[in-house]
Amino acid sequence: MPSALEHLAHAEAPVPLCDAVDLHRFLAGVPDPRDARGRRYPLAALLSAAAASVLAGARSLIAIGEWLADVPAWALRALGFPPDALTGTVPVPHPGTVRRLLPRIDADLLDAAVGAFLDARRTAPTPTGVGPGPDLRPIAVDGKVPRGSRTAETPAVTLLAAMAHSGEVLAQRQVTDKSNEIPAFAPLLDSLDLTGTLITADALHTQHDHSTYLRERGAHYIPIVKKNHPGLHHQLRRLPWAEIALDHKDRTRAHHPLEIRRPKTAAFAHLDYPHAVQALQVVRWRRDLTDGKLTIERLYLVNSLPPGAASGAELAAFIRGHWLIENRLHHVRDRTFREDDSKGRTNHLPRTMASLRNLAIGLHRQDGATNIAAALRRAARDSRRPLIALGLT
Repeated sequence: MPSALEHLAHAEAPVPLCDAVDLHRFLAGVPDPRDARGRRYPLAALLSAAAASVLAGARSLIAIGEWLADVPAWALRALGFPPDALTGTVPVPHPGTVRRLLPRIDADLLDAAVGAFLDARRTAPTPTGVGPGPDLRPIAVDGKVPRGSRTAETPAVTLLAAMAHSGEVLAQRQVTDKSNEIPAFAPLLDSLDLTGTLITADALHTQHDHSTYLRERGAHYIPIVKKNHPGLHHQLRRLPWAEIALDHKDRTRAHHPLEIRRPKTAAFAHLDYPHAVQALQVVRWRRDLTDGKLTIERLYLVNSLPPGAASGAELAAFIRGHWLIENRLHHVRDRTFREDDSKGRTNHLPRTMASLRNLAIGLHRQDGATNIAAALRRAARDSRRPLIALGLT
């Protein structure tokens, strides 16, 4: 993260940060790709307008242009568009202006600005320790492929994201072509302050180098161990789980399935994984109430937390919270924003649009929305609402 953005993300203020920061301050660190000659509209105003339109439900470049054409003059001024020196009216940008600009934006710096803004806006205290509860901030790392970004010559873009379990995307990185998510793991997290955080990830990121990197950065971890790590998986599976007491039991019901999870934790000194001091087994019972089918799954995990740093209920919440990145982010971008149907493929456009969607989802989550589709409709009914959420009015 650029130093200016990092300073803004941790600035102290006499009022809650969610009321003291505005998006313009963070967009100041994003360079303007346009030639200085002929710039009619400020970059921050155009990016803020794109962000506000996505907050109101815009799914495409065409929808962003339509939203801009409909907003009143006072909203254009709040977004940062200057009035004409002669007439005093605020000119509306042509839709082609936004259409040409967004694919050329520096995607790394835009993601840094979005993550810093969301982190500064949240009202929760910054983690300072390694204990349970608010002192340990869980962050999920997972990747997503916008299928519409595939062309006849190039594969679809892969975006790796780091999302706080509360719903804000703090960082995003595009995986390079002919590679996978593993080399992008450390660069993704380099921009974040990981002190007092707990990183959750799927089995792809159960890598020795990742664990060493996280502990050097002051973070703890709970990665899943599957059969793609045969030696470690065999070692965990052979532990005497039948003799280990149950830590916790929770029962949830979502739509048709009924799930029961039974985690167990054991401290071992010789796990074949760097800095791992505890092993976990989660037995998950899942019954489909429509046909009565019962499935039983055993998950194995390791973590670097010392025994007693987190209770069984807290560990279970961290493990279950990792899948929120699928339900609260990827699923919403697919179903509500129809991301996979988008055919925007020019330059950085797939990642830029994903960044704007991450911003919209994170803001609505912070404002208490549980149904993002309903939150988008509500924001679309009043031009003030997306501007207030962005701190622009």
